[in-house]
Amino acid sequence: MPTTSPTDQLPQGPRDSAGPLRRQSKRRLDPDAAGLGRARASAFVAPAMVLIGVFLVFPALWTLYLGVTNWRLTGLAAAEPEFVGLDNYIDALTDDRFLGSLSRTFVFVIGSALAGQMVLGFTIAWLMRSAGKTMRGVVETLVLLAWILPASVIAWLWLVLLDRRDGTLNMILGTEGTAWLLEYPMQSIIAFNIFNGTAFSMLLFSSALASVPPSQLETARMSGARTLAILRDVVFPNIRGHILTVMLLVTLWTFNVFTPFLLTGGGPGQETEIFPVLIYRLALQTGELGRGAAFSLIMIVINLVIALIYLRVLRERRHT
Repeated sequence: MPTTSPTDQLPQGPRDSAGPLRRQSKRRLDPDAAGLGRARASAFVAPAMVLIGVFLVFPALWTLYLGVTNWRLTGLAAAEPEFVGLDNYIDALTDDRFLGSLSRTFVFVIGSALAGQMVLGFTIAWLMRSAGKTMRGVVETLVLLAWILPASVIAWLWLVLLDRRDGTLNMILGTEGTAWLLEYPMQSIIAFNIFNGTAFSMLLFSSALASVPPSQLETARMSGARTLAILRDVVFPNIRGHILTVMLLVTLWTFNVFTPFLLTGGGPGQETEIFPVLIYRLALQTGELGRGAAFSLIMIVINLVIALIYLRVLRERRHT
């Protein structure tokens, strides 16, 4: 004859439903949910912390130190650098070369990143929604090819394209003898950067457009809305957060890009001397490591300000 214990006779429903909740609550409160212990957990994160310290924290601290010295690559200042305090930073903020480079960098960012890569990337992504599979594959492959090729290869192709004597562009336009890199240097590096980075924006916008509800697009078309009205009233409100994210990423990436140097070397004169090129010239061509480090820190601060502005706008949008 089967026997039952007193606990088997208790009502099971409340106890079964409360048990997992208690275990889940206990797991949340347990600081060592993985059960590794402090020593083994520290051993797991130690390699990552060492890498961060060697490749991120130490260079940042070293740059901060260099920025308050007159350290140079050669000469007496290389052997016995002196502490100069904030002189490098004050010189930077009152230097016409620094201010000119900063204004050229903003022109470069606005022209190539915001007006170029974002607009062209969105346009390609939008058009490819209604294109055939073959056409979409060909276009996306060509655009991605410009992105994945090494920058040195892209720069060489553009040098051939813009060459004064035998350049492909002059042959197509019938403008033989036009020295694009000398007569239109800023426009040339803006077009070069648009060509090199549009694929990134296109990929992000393609993902964003896939999140737009098809029912809203179909309703707008059935009501007779044209393309601009659909973009304004349906697409942009749905992907506003994605647009801000793309804007943040391409702005920071373009602000720090160095590849235009491969095309013009910062010239002619200083006409394409954007901020990364200026720092390179100061630190490694003229050997002024102290001033170069100070300029680098100012550049980091500008990047942080841009990122904070974008993140603040993005956070306010989420709250609304």
